[in-house]
Amino acid sequence: MELLILSCKMFIIFCVFLLLTHLYARLTRRVTRSNSCLVGKSAIVTGANSGIGYQTALNLASRGCKIIMADVADMEKSKLDIIKFTNNPNIFAKHLDLSSLKSVRDFASEILKSEDKLDILINNAGVGVAKNNRTGDGLHPVMQVNYFGHFLLTHLLIGLLKKSASGRIVFTSSLLAFINNLSLKNLNFDCQKPKRFDRFFMYGNSKLSMIMAADTFAEKLKGTGVTVTSVHPGLVKTPIFASRNVFFQMFVWLIQCVLGRDPWEGSQVVVHAAVSRKLEGMTGEFLGKCVPCRKPSKAYNEELCKDIWEASEFYVGLTPEERL
Repeated sequence: MELLILSCKMFIIFCVFLLLTHLYARLTRRVTRSNSCLVGKSAIVTGANSGIGYQTALNLASRGCKIIMADVADMEKSKLDIIKFTNNPNIFAKHLDLSSLKSVRDFASEILKSEDKLDILINNAGVGVAKNNRTGDGLHPVMQVNYFGHFLLTHLLIGLLKKSASGRIVFTSSLLAFINNLSLKNLNFDCQKPKRFDRFFMYGNSKLSMIMAADTFAEKLKGTGVTVTSVHPGLVKTPIFASRNVFFQMFVWLIQCVLGRDPWEGSQVVVHAAVSRKLEGMTGEFLGKCVPCRKPSKAYNEELCKDIWEASEFYVGLTPEERL
């Protein structure tokens, strides 16, 4: 009987904890207050077919921005929905498979031919888990889609961004960047004998790499008029961690129910980084809830950042002319 009472008390305490945590998450949410008009400006949003990417594209389109939706999925319905909701006809969908370096180069080549300038580049697309251990380029799928593909894409489009009066690059990172084991040796998961739980750090490693890349891009692009920001949207209710493991899926579902934001809420910090006048001239910031916040400790390790950058240049096959 005592055991039953104790169990009931523990259950009640657990429920109260979940409720208080949920209320805290709801009460501390932030939305961008920027009313910037984007008529005459253009933006590329990767992963724009759904989730944060779709909501970001929708928001920018409502401000009059020309949107180039970039995704591996069929975007026709999403594109038509955005046109309908915003009455903005300048919405275009182009195929981009970030798990293929050739696809990234083909996409960039097409953009360079069709666009005179680019005002906003939002590197948002991402995956949480991967079925295979390697892509056709020999890279880890999670690292390639989340990080390497965007690293290459940004390099290839720098010229267009410099032609804008105030180009902005936004990297959508994650709070899970704080949960990582990133090092030069395991950047591409190339360890001969990886530790048992190394694969669980891949997502965090990819998101930390984005923060590091954003900081280095910011430093290298000083004086060009192009600013670079990395952001974390918080825990967002998307199927990015969809898995066949039922227990893992239930765990993710529970966490998302308690702490999760919907994609619209998650997109607010991305939009803020892309349009807010308060951020004009600011570069190398890491934003959460639309305000600067502290980065993971490894992002302050200049030697590691330099090593990761140089290794990334090698992995994506940048030519000497393409390097900054």
